[in-house]
Amino acid sequence: MSSTIWSVDEHLEDILAAVRPLEPIELQLPEAQGCVLVEDVVVEIALPPFDNSSMDGYAVRVADVEGATEEFPAVLTVIGDVAAGDAGLDDDRRVGPGEAARIMTGAPLPAGAEAVVPVEWTDGGTGEGPAATMRAHTDAPEGAAGEVRVHRPAEARAHVRARGSDVRPGDLALRAGSVIGPPQIGLLAAIGRSTVKVRPRPRVVVISTGSELVQPGEELTGGQIYDSNSFALTAAAREAGAIAYRVGAVSDDAETLRATIEDQLIRADIVVTTGGVSVGAYDVVKEALASVGDEDEPGGGVDFRKLAMQPGKPQGFGSIGPDHTPLLALPGNPVSSYVSFELFVRPAIRTLMGLPDVNRPTARASLVTDKALSSPAGKRQFLRGTYDAEAGTVTPVGGSGSHLIAALAQADALIVLPEDVTSAEPGADTEVILLR
Repeated sequence: MSSTIWSVDEHLEDILAAVRPLEPIELQLPEAQGCVLVEDVVVEIALPPFDNSSMDGYAVRVADVEGATEEFPAVLTVIGDVAAGDAGLDDDRRVGPGEAARIMTGAPLPAGAEAVVPVEWTDGGTGEGPAATMRAHTDAPEGAAGEVRVHRPAEARAHVRARGSDVRPGDLALRAGSVIGPPQIGLLAAIGRSTVKVRPRPRVVVISTGSELVQPGEELTGGQIYDSNSFALTAAAREAGAIAYRVGAVSDDAETLRATIEDQLIRADIVVTTGGVSVGAYDVVKEALASVGDEDEPGGGVDFRKLAMQPGKPQGFGSIGPDHTPLLALPGNPVSSYVSFELFVRPAIRTLMGLPDVNRPTARASLVTDKALSSPAGKRQFLRGTYDAEAGTVTPVGGSGSHLIAALAQADALIVLPEDVTSAEPGADTEVILLR
C-alpha cells in the first residue's frame, strides 16, 4: 500500500492514462447495439427510394378532383391497384385524365398521378359511401376496374412521401462516436447497411470478496450478510454500456481469489473487485494481488493506495495477466463501493468504449437541509441526495455512513463537498453529480 495520499483527481487521471479504447471490429447490426461507431456512415441510397403514398387511398390527378364535394363528387375510373412492394401499375400504365389507381400505404406513386386522396374522402369504390371502405379494400378483386367517387379536392403532392425526403445519397447518416441504439440500427438497416465498424462493448468481470457473504435467497447464519455489491456493480457496469459478468462471492483466501481472477481473465477487458482493500487482517485482495505481475509480467501489478475522499478511502488499481488487463479494487462497504464505481470504474468503461465524455454530468444546486452538513478537512466528501432540476435544489438522503444502502437506493445524485469545505450551510451552492 502506497503511503502517499492521493486526490480523487489524481487517482482518476492515473486510471484513464492507463486505459485505452478497445480495438474496432466489424459487427452485424444486432450485435452492434450499445457499441460506439468509429467512422462516419454516409448514405448511399435515397430514403424513401421512390415517391410513395403515406395513406391508403387513391392516386389521382389534381385537376380531376378540383372542386369535388359531398354533393358533387368527382367520379373517376379505377384502372388498377398498387400495393406496397409493387413496381407500379401493370404494363407501365399511367393514371390519365378521369382515372385513379387504388393505392396502399408505402406503395410507389404510379406514373401520371400527382396526389393521393385518403380512402376516407371517397366512397371506397363501391358507390355506397365511406362506410364501406374496409370491405371495398378486402373484397374487390385485384386490378378490378370500377368507379370511385371522391368527395374532397387534393393539392399537388398531398399524402405523397417524396423520394429522398428523409435522406439523400451523400448525406451523413451517423457520425463517428455515436452510440448505436435502436433508432440508429433502424436507420442503418433502412439505408442498406448490414454491418458497421465499432468499438465492442467492454467485458467487465465483477468479483465480491468476503467469507461472510451469502447469495440472496440462501439462509443467513450468525455473522453472515447477503452479497449486494456484486449485484449492484454488475448492474452499474451494464448501465454504463458494458457486458458485465458477476462472479459469486469468493471466500477470504488469497490463493482462491488469485485463481478465480486468473480464470476470469479470458473474458475480461477490465476486472472489478470489491472488498479486502483496507488495513484489516483479512484483506485478501491486497495479499493476492499486491505483487501479481511484478515477477512474470513487467509493468504489471496492482497498487493499493489511500485517497483523500469519503467514502472510499482505500482503493487499488493496476493491471494483471499477460494482456495487462486493468483491475480496479474497490472498498467493501456498499456505499463506498458504488460511489467508487461511479467516480472511477464508469469512466474507465466509457474510455474503453471510445466515448469522448466519460464522466457523469454535473450541475450546481442549492442545498436543502435543516442544519449545516459537516465534512472532514482535506477530504472530498460525496453525500447521497435527490436533485430537483426545476427548483435547482438538492436534498441529502440518509447520513454519511458508508453502509446506508437504503438511502443510496433513493438517491439520484451525489452531493460533492470539496476538500477545503468543512461545513455546508442550508442554501449553499453545491456541485452535484447526476446519477440518472
